[in-house]
Amino acid sequence: MGPAVSSSASINDIVLSNGGEMGERMRSFDWSESALGPVDSWPQSLRTSISTCINSRFAIVVWWGRELTILYNDAYRAILGSKHPHALGRPGQEVWSEIWHIIGPMLTGVMDRGEATWSDDLLLELERDGYLEEGYFTFSYSPIHDESGGIGGVFTPVKETTLQVIGERRLRTLRDLAESARASNAQSADEVCRIASRILANNPYDIPFAAFYLFSEDGREAHLSATSGFASPLPLIPDVVPLEADSGPWVFSPAARSGKPEVVTLSENAEGIPCGAWPVPPREAVVLPLAQAAQRTGFLILAVSPRRRLTEDYQSFLSLASGHVATAIAEAGAFKEERKRAEALAELDRAKTTFFSNVSHEFRTPLTLMLGPLEEMLAMSGTLPPVFNELATVMHRNGLRLQRMVNTLLDFSRIEAGRAKASYESTDLAALTADLAATFRSAIEKAGLQFSVECPPLPRPVYVDREMWEKVVLNLLSNAFKYTFQGKITIRVEERDGQAVLSVTDTGTGIPQNEMRHLFERFHRVAGARGRTQEGTGIGLALVHELVRLHSGSIQVESSLGQGSVFTVSLPLAAHPKPECPVGSDKPKSTAIAAEAFVKEALSWLPDKDAV
Repeated sequence: MGPAVSSSASINDIVLSNGGEMGERMRSFDWSESALGPVDSWPQSLRTSISTCINSRFAIVVWWGRELTILYNDAYRAILGSKHPHALGRPGQEVWSEIWHIIGPMLTGVMDRGEATWSDDLLLELERDGYLEEGYFTFSYSPIHDESGGIGGVFTPVKETTLQVIGERRLRTLRDLAESARASNAQSADEVCRIASRILANNPYDIPFAAFYLFSEDGREAHLSATSGFASPLPLIPDVVPLEADSGPWVFSPAARSGKPEVVTLSENAEGIPCGAWPVPPREAVVLPLAQAAQRTGFLILAVSPRRRLTEDYQSFLSLASGHVATAIAEAGAFKEERKRAEALAELDRAKTTFFSNVSHEFRTPLTLMLGPLEEMLAMSGTLPPVFNELATVMHRNGLRLQRMVNTLLDFSRIEAGRAKASYESTDLAALTADLAATFRSAIEKAGLQFSVECPPLPRPVYVDREMWEKVVLNLLSNAFKYTFQGKITIRVEERDGQAVLSVTDTGTGIPQNEMRHLFERFHRVAGARGRTQEGTGIGLALVHELVRLHSGSIQVESSLGQGSVFTVSLPLAAHPKPECPVGSDKPKSTAIAAEAFVKEALSWLPDKDAV
């Protein structure tokens, strides 16, 4: 056994040994004047609890006796704030009077029933720095059993989570502002403000109220666009405010004009100031410019919580919030301008389509009137001098070519105007394609090329508009012939993966890879391409693409420069057309031209000795 402890001083030193500042304060404290009495009269349960408390680096407070006298360690001093060191040895209700209505019943329950409690991120408004402050704490109240078997006090480890809770809350607000800006596709500054106000309303703790003002076009006044924390205008937040230097006594006027972040003190007598989540109104508000790239569109008033000081972190949060709003407003403005440009381009496109349609119609009538007499002259070839017959032949051939180009323009303008209607018929696609291909055989073989037609019967008919399909096949064959000087052209129809597939393969000049993505654009022509002729409108492949699309099909191209190309058209091999696709219905007057026109034009590309 060790030596007996003979004095209260030695007991004091042993029980309250170490413990940093609070150990020193407890050793020098006159406990005889307190409700606990001298240390040597303390029950062993209290001595053990206090020894554990002061030597722990975790914040711990011990409440002892019916008065719940407070004893605590160094780590708990930060929680007490300005209440330290006066709180040592004082009754709990005296120290924490502002929150006793919350923690008092909890402590009394532990003392009376011996049941421990647990609180996680509990909001407590503490007065520890000259004002009631928002704080969050995670702690447990555990009973301390004394030697008589009763409850002598309460042992409380506590962790302050204020910064964590507030930080997560602010981060959530900023994240929601950023996500809403990306997802909303807001089309005006007012819409951006309304969306942002709804998000800020979800955080009445950090922003008791907010007001969004947008400048008028002349910049002489600002209009209230949206609010959070209150619904209708207030004396402090009117609908419209003038911004001239002599605009009156509105408290926010100087800050609104300055274009810089400024803190404004609110009058305690101001009428109807919204309080947000707190029982008292805010004492300050921050006025922040809504500006992007030096372009100011308005300003934002954000109230400061009456339960937090306006620290650098707090100001940074408010600036980031206004920055998100300003960015969203700038994006909405850019989107609006882009929409205007798109509408202008669409209008220009419609005007161009209308022009092509009107011009095509106007060209068709005189062309028809020209071709009629020429055909009569050609029918009288035996009675006309050979030179007249030759001239009429040239005129007729070029008239047909011009008529085909006009009809192609008319077809394309109908499609773009949404007036093109397909009349679907159950068709033996292989037989129809083979018949169309046969008309090109003479021209292809006269050019010294091989021509292969591989069109075995398909398992069932395909629903197509025959005139449209004729244009698809003839345009692809004409294109292959134009750019193939030696080798072979192959046209094939087959079933593949439940689709009817048409492919036109050539061994021609091929297409540069950088031109592939533009190939089906209207009026696009491959620069410097070597062909049998340089004539053309750049519409043929664009028309094919649109005609295939009208059949719910697709067209693809594979090409190697100098080796040739493969154009592949795929159509659904359905037993019946789609319900929305008319079968044999009325449609605009046909612009179809007999395959002979394509062939005659192709023959005109050959040298005279081959074209006869």
